[in-house]
Amino acid sequence: MGTDFFETSSMLISFILLGKYLEILAKGKTSEAIAKLMNLTPETAILLSYDNEGNVVSEREIDSRLIQKNDIIKVMPGGKVASDGFVIWGQSHVNESMITGESRPVAKRKGDTVIGGTVNENGALHVRATHVGSESALSQIVRLIESAQMAKAPVQKFADRISKYFVIVLATFTWLGWFLAGKFNSYPKSWIPSSMDSFQLALQFGISVMVIACPCALGLATPTAVMVGTGVGASQGVLIKGGQALESAHKVNCVVFDKTGTLTTGKPVVVSTRLLKNMVLRDFYDCVAAAEVNSEHPLAKAIVQYAKKFGKDEENHVWPEAQDFTAITGHGVKALVGNKEVIVGNKSLMVELGIHIPVEASEILAETERMAQTGIIASIDREITGIIAVSDPLKPGAREVVSLLSSMKVKSIMVTGDNWGTANAIAKEVGIDTVMAEAKPDQKAEKVKELQMSGFTVAMIGDGINDSPALVSADVGMAIGAGTDIAIEAADIVLMRSNLEDVITAIDLSRKTFFRISTNYVWALGYNIVGIPIAAGVLFPFTGFRLPPWVAGAAMAASSVSVVCCSLLLRNYRRPTKLDTLVMSKVVVD
Repeated sequence: MGTDFFETSSMLISFILLGKYLEILAKGKTSEAIAKLMNLTPETAILLSYDNEGNVVSEREIDSRLIQKNDIIKVMPGGKVASDGFVIWGQSHVNESMITGESRPVAKRKGDTVIGGTVNENGALHVRATHVGSESALSQIVRLIESAQMAKAPVQKFADRISKYFVIVLATFTWLGWFLAGKFNSYPKSWIPSSMDSFQLALQFGISVMVIACPCALGLATPTAVMVGTGVGASQGVLIKGGQALESAHKVNCVVFDKTGTLTTGKPVVVSTRLLKNMVLRDFYDCVAAAEVNSEHPLAKAIVQYAKKFGKDEENHVWPEAQDFTAITGHGVKALVGNKEVIVGNKSLMVELGIHIPVEASEILAETERMAQTGIIASIDREITGIIAVSDPLKPGAREVVSLLSSMKVKSIMVTGDNWGTANAIAKEVGIDTVMAEAKPDQKAEKVKELQMSGFTVAMIGDGINDSPALVSADVGMAIGAGTDIAIEAADIVLMRSNLEDVITAIDLSRKTFFRISTNYVWALGYNIVGIPIAAGVLFPFTGFRLPPWVAGAAMAASSVSVVCCSLLLRNYRRPTKLDTLVMSKVVVD
């Protein structure tokens, strides 16, 4: 009478299904970040209709999914913004912490942009929709997290190669070994149970090995940790684009910083004005601003903004008419304002145009350079009239971040397109020893490659279009969230809050995630190293013990669940204590 395996198949299937069910429950928790983001958008919105004179003629509630581009939406106090857009009426404070991680409400008034899903706190707003549906910032973040969680890390390919051949080859050799051993009487017949023959005994060992060696735990070791890590990163304001970025970031031992917009705020402000001629300051700025108002350069905008303070109406100030305006790339501008020739720019522009620079002006320029400020020379009728000192303030905590990176054995370097004097002054202020200034975009990328050739794993942090080549060349590109779309697209990690301390979070989280992946592999391989020999019958000749296939199935399911639960421990991630201290000190200062 032969042995049947009906109960084995039923119990085996039951245990595997139970394991899969528990596994799905556990893995579902890793996508909580996506679920929370998707629930941010309100279900309904108030659509406004305007007449030709700009008056509201009607309000009606619609499904938020029906909002079209250029629709005008009313956002009540305490309500959620239904779509990305800009404010056309009203003033309020908006809590953007669920998107950017910034805890403080942000003041909003006419012309300011708002993000869909954020909470309006204390005043009604009328918002014109600019990005709807899949184009919204929230949808893009969700897609980014989803693609990151689906992407395979390089270390996962190792597990995939094992799983491709490991199970079938091992199970086949186990069955064949026991079958041939029985066929050639290599072990006593008394070892075979009375209800079996040598073929059935070998088959049972082969099935047990196949079940217990099934590399579910190996296959789950990386993706579950990556899913949890990217979800935790999103909640911390750090968007990580997949396992490749996570795996590379944990090896980073050199960080290359851009200066403007990264180490500094990227919003220059006028800090002082030195007149070299007897002239009323208001008249001086009327001439300078009239020339600079036509320029798109950040320094020009800073001067124009400062000049508005001397007018009666700061918001709608009218400058004298400028004629024959010319922008000289990288140097400055010149124009005719009234009957005066106004030239505003750097020292090299004045030298090139043959304008004499007095000793006093040279001394002032040297002083501004030592103070990490940019000196802008203003010439009226080809005589140096005044020097405007413009400064791009350091971001709060920049020095502390560089110090923390050093304690993590990460070298900091600054590469910027700004002049050497300003670059060296900023570097000294934040504690960076290695500086490369006056670098063009391709030179930034070359510097990154040079560091890589020296054995460094490089992370590049930037915000502008000129940083994109270096972001792509680096092992890990980190883009400041307030930067350009091109830089964000080129980067592997996006720092949504535009805070430098998130660089620490990104590197530390990647290290913790990779440690969890390594732990998962040790656990999964250790389980197989112990379980496979037992399933293959190593103990059978000495103890008569045989591991039934259904028990192997239960052990395999338990192993998979344990690996997923091990990955879920990442949800308890806390950034370094020193970083929390830095963040708290910034809040107090603010």
